[in-house]
Amino acid sequence: MRLRTVLATATAGLAAATCLTAAGPANAHATSQDSHACSPSVSIDRFSDALDKTTYDGTFVGNFSALTVDHRDGSLAAVSDRSALFSLDRKTLAPKGVVPLADESGAALDSEGLVVDRDGTRLISSETEPSVRRYSRDGRILDRLPVPDALSVAPAGRAVPNGTFEGLTLLPGGRTLLASMEYALSGDSTDIVRFQTWQRPRTTGGHFEAGAQYAYRTDAGLGVPEVQATPDGRLLVLERGFTAGVGNTVRLYLADPRRATDTSGVETLTGQNGVRLIKKTLLADIVNCPSLGATAKQPQPNPLLDNIEGMAITGYSKGRLKVLLVSDDNQNAAQTTRFYYLRVRV
Repeated sequence: MRLRTVLATATAGLAAATCLTAAGPANAHATSQDSHACSPSVSIDRFSDALDKTTYDGTFVGNFSALTVDHRDGSLAAVSDRSALFSLDRKTLAPKGVVPLADESGAALDSEGLVVDRDGTRLISSETEPSVRRYSRDGRILDRLPVPDALSVAPAGRAVPNGTFEGLTLLPGGRTLLASMEYALSGDSTDIVRFQTWQRPRTTGGHFEAGAQYAYRTDAGLGVPEVQATPDGRLLVLERGFTAGVGNTVRLYLADPRRATDTSGVETLTGQNGVRLIKKTLLADIVNCPSLGATAKQPQPNPLLDNIEGMAITGYSKGRLKVLLVSDDNQNAAQTTRFYYLRVRV
């Protein structure tokens, strides 16, 4: 997404962050000795700008809004918000293929979220309507999921433009799909966003049907550009914002939706009693990561930072995740397509 400018001050962002406790305090001593530590729970191994301002097969390589692993062959799939679906080499990041995407009328998508389903088809969200469509590997539309009316962009619904389905993830077991709204609906508190789910009953031939909805409270001035399910059913959630002249804020949270209230029948969310929000715990504020020699093309509180928007879990072992992040350069000379390799304790 072309990120809107957030007018929240740096002081407000810091106040919001200090209200939350980073996960894993018992491990603080161990990670304090790690020069690559971002927090007691998160370390950064390296970053790569190898794909910045490159092209492949006549297509600009960038504008990345989502990443995922295709477990059928181990490759990475990446989607740009300019209607391109890439296949990337998992080790080198080198593009291996690109497929153009379009809606039913042939129009371009503002494609934001990506899941590779168990049969190899691609589920891709667009924040234009918003929508979630199923595509074949070669870009043919196979299916379109139902979306509750309230989540549509106004005037059809209550969503703001460029503020709808950004994150998309499949929960363990493969029967529940979850999409995260980036910003709040009109009428809801500005810091409460909705996460929509779909269920795949065994009795309907594998087609997803609209399911429960949950509420998640963001830090002041931030939105949700990405969400990924962990192997135990919790969620990694990215929160992101931008302040002109200062730069980006990007925070990584561990969230647990399993005891949250189903808000699909709640017209307006204002933090009212009786609605249990998704519980979240701060894992790391990326501003605290070592810069590792990175440079920034525009003001940033840490030169490592950019418009981070995509996230994939690439490995898991005994409570430790390998997580790959990517920034959306918006095809802008002042921004960078950058990949970040993290190690995360959950």
